[in-house]
Amino acid sequence: MPCPSIPDNMQTAGTIGSFFDNMKEILFISDLHLSQEYPDSLDRFERFAFTLSHEVDQIFMLGDVFDFWIGDDGAETLGHHKIEEQLHHISSSGIELFFLPGNRDFLVGQDFARRTGCRLLPDPSIIVIGTERIYLTHGDALCTDDIEHQQNRSVMLSAKWQSVFLEKSVEERLDTALRLRQESERSKQDKPMDIMDVNQSHLENVMRKNQVKTLIHGHTHKPAVHEFDLDGAKARRYVLGDWYTQNSILTVRNGEYMLE
Repeated sequence: MPCPSIPDNMQTAGTIGSFFDNMKEILFISDLHLSQEYPDSLDRFERFAFTLSHEVDQIFMLGDVFDFWIGDDGAETLGHHKIEEQLHHISSSGIELFFLPGNRDFLVGQDFARRTGCRLLPDPSIIVIGTERIYLTHGDALCTDDIEHQQNRSVMLSAKWQSVFLEKSVEERLDTALRLRQESERSKQDKPMDIMDVNQSHLENVMRKNQVKTLIHGHTHKPAVHEFDLDGAKARRYVLGDWYTQNSILTVRNGEYMLE
């Protein structure tokens, strides 16, 4: 199936100004789907927040940290104040926290960032570790065979849709979010699994355009390390897993990558 046309701003990533030292420990996580409906995941994240190694300097959260987000003023309604406190605990300990939105929590904004100490990143973004450019994305923009998801994504990421949605009351937004989540789950049941995964040809075009050989993403809930040839050079794609049953963490230290 041919890839649909993807706007340039979904392919070309801006580079974060800071260059991260190879000697520091950097963690990448995504798809925690934190919600009062999943108490085990909440407990798992709380243990993570309060048992971090002193050697960790940065944590990049690559989207769907929350199962859904209805605006920064809805955190109390969703029961997420405790999670915000845990994030603030991490950032106030001296660890730099970065939040790149996913398709479930793209409405996270500056009020949330101020409360937690997170730095918000656009999807996609590029960081540099040592001398290596690393492409970061939640991952759903790479699943271009899922035409329905791409169409819905385009609508909900538009300023018009978000403005109309955020003008509603918190209760109305919650009802809408729950309905959209149910519709999404029903839609997934009718789709072949392969169209909900990354399109390799599109992925390689994105990496080529952004001049990267390493890409990290979540979204698909299929943790793995994929190595492949890209124009005669070795390229790698690290896929982060979800946190429904375990902590899925990619650790980078001294130029070594370890996915657990």
